[in-house]
Amino acid sequence: MKLHAFVAMPFGTKPDAKGTPIDFNLIYTQLIRPALEKAGLDVIRADQEQRAGDIREDMFQELLMADLVLVDLTIDNPNVWYELGVRHALRARGVVLVMGPRDTKPFDIYTDRKYNYSLKDGAPDPARLEADIKAIAEMTRATLDAWHERTVSPVYSLLPNLVEPDWKSLRVGGAREYWERYDDWAGLIERARKANHPEDILVLADEAPVTALRVEARIKAGKALLKSKHFNFALEQFELACEFDPANIDAARSRGMCLQRLGRADDARALYMKILAERPTDVETWSLLGRLDKDAWVAAWNLAENTPAQKRDAAGYEDALLLTAINTYTTAFRNAPTHYYSGINALTLIRLYRDLTGQKTDYDDKIDCMSGGVAWAAGCQENPSERFWAKATLGDLAVLRSDPATVGAAYRAAIACADKDWFALDSTLSQLKLLASIGFAPDNVAAGIATFERALARLQVPEQTCLPDKVFLFSGHMVDAPGRKEPRFPADKEPIAAAAITQALADLGASDKDLALTQGASGGDLLFAEAAVARGMKVQLLLPLPEPDFIAQSILPATGGDGWRKRYYQLRNNPLCLPPRVMPDELGPLPQDSRGKETNPFERCNQWLLNSALALGIKRTRCLCLWNGSGGDGPGGTEHMMKEVKKRTGQVTWLDTRTMW
Repeated sequence: MKLHAFVAMPFGTKPDAKGTPIDFNLIYTQLIRPALEKAGLDVIRADQEQRAGDIREDMFQELLMADLVLVDLTIDNPNVWYELGVRHALRARGVVLVMGPRDTKPFDIYTDRKYNYSLKDGAPDPARLEADIKAIAEMTRATLDAWHERTVSPVYSLLPNLVEPDWKSLRVGGAREYWERYDDWAGLIERARKANHPEDILVLADEAPVTALRVEARIKAGKALLKSKHFNFALEQFELACEFDPANIDAARSRGMCLQRLGRADDARALYMKILAERPTDVETWSLLGRLDKDAWVAAWNLAENTPAQKRDAAGYEDALLLTAINTYTTAFRNAPTHYYSGINALTLIRLYRDLTGQKTDYDDKIDCMSGGVAWAAGCQENPSERFWAKATLGDLAVLRSDPATVGAAYRAAIACADKDWFALDSTLSQLKLLASIGFAPDNVAAGIATFERALARLQVPEQTCLPDKVFLFSGHMVDAPGRKEPRFPADKEPIAAAAITQALADLGASDKDLALTQGASGGDLLFAEAAVARGMKVQLLLPLPEPDFIAQSILPATGGDGWRKRYYQLRNNPLCLPPRVMPDELGPLPQDSRGKETNPFERCNQWLLNSALALGIKRTRCLCLWNGSGGDGPGGTEHMMKEVKKRTGQVTWLDTRTMW
């Protein structure tokens, strides 16, 4: 999705200070809009005259949320100055100033960088127009590229401690159309998250209208991928979010979590320390660092080949690592006494240290105080989605300081709030089993284990998502329509293409444990899907249009279209073919730019296909292309798909039609 630019400038023909009429509509259509579009932005401008000091609410919202605002100061128009002031007050960056010839420069922006374009007879000077377009485009790109290096607003330059408001707080109440579009988009994101379709989230993330929403979408996509254990791909989403917004603390922390899951503990630690250098009291980062330290201690002794006695001995031997984790969690809890997660971890590790080494820590005299703080904080939790974890924390506390009966009662209270969440119960049980493996508080821990095992026995184990061994992603040419001037896939070459595809699948070891992804158009798509079914593979069709429209546009136009339609229905009705996913139903309508032009549905669908494969794991992905090598296709085209798979070290098989026939 393109970045978004708002243009603040006069409308119609207005006189300059000397009374010379200037046609600002021509300046916009011939100079400013082409320059911004050359810089790769989607452009919007208020489409009606405004009274002095009056800004329509939708335009006001665009002014606040746009990635970039270009302001034309050729004349001293009160609306334009007002809009510039509002932008400077609420956004530190993202402003480009331009002006035509004028005798005096406004004092308030005298030192600001600006571009002076040329006019002739009150309109853009034809002799300088191309150079002016290029210069404004370059200035725009430079402003965006230096977004986080230079503060543009004089307000934020003079008040360095002033913090920009969160974008959600800039919701103009009357800007219904703007926020209705956002609410619809956010609803699709949430639906995809609940349905565990990170591939849908990734497409929608690219379609977010402004940077603020794009960052949120990347974070949501990353968290969905993190939850499904696609750590490399999740890391990529968080890195994209940080690229858009380096100051986003949630994205930065999540990057650290991915690095930690990928076994890159040193990189994760360096990232957490960088965050804490800037935010020394950030409890969530301290807590993540504590988890990193705790995992390092557990990894040092929890070896599969060790007996329980050996594990306990090794756990005590690694007392330095244990003390590090204690100090980190205690620091987190001290910074935020309501953060009971850090508090209970600190308390548990302190008790473990005493149990394993027979020695006290510097915090032993504070155990009662910390226990009271954890109990109070957990007991005050009112968020229903967090209530199980709060109650489970009280159960963990009972393990440390009560008897088996109290432990059982506390954990049963937690289980009652779990809403039959098998994963939540199993997670707590796993931690108790870890304690049992080193003989800590055996009676209390055994009571906790028995309580959770009994609860889990009443629940059905969730069906494990059966991931395919390999994912075959196909993109290729349709069979030529009758009379095509430049043949690309002649109908009589179908047997050659079918044989090549069949052989490629055989060479790649395709089997009934694999999944095939394609659109389903006549020609390459259907040949690939038929070959996949013949090998016992499951096939998932992703349709860019409602099925009747897809058949009309992507199947029937081919030579022998009726035959291809019959083959499509035979494939769709095959038990190995999963129900087709239809893009408008899953991802909503095609996004439009400011001119009302819709995104190409086939490019969007190819991007959807690519994301669907990558979300299942890049190591599983095999990209198979039937292609003549012609470049120039944009995101979602065959060339782009091949490059993206190769970039992530996936395997690509190119069936080059130039050498096949």
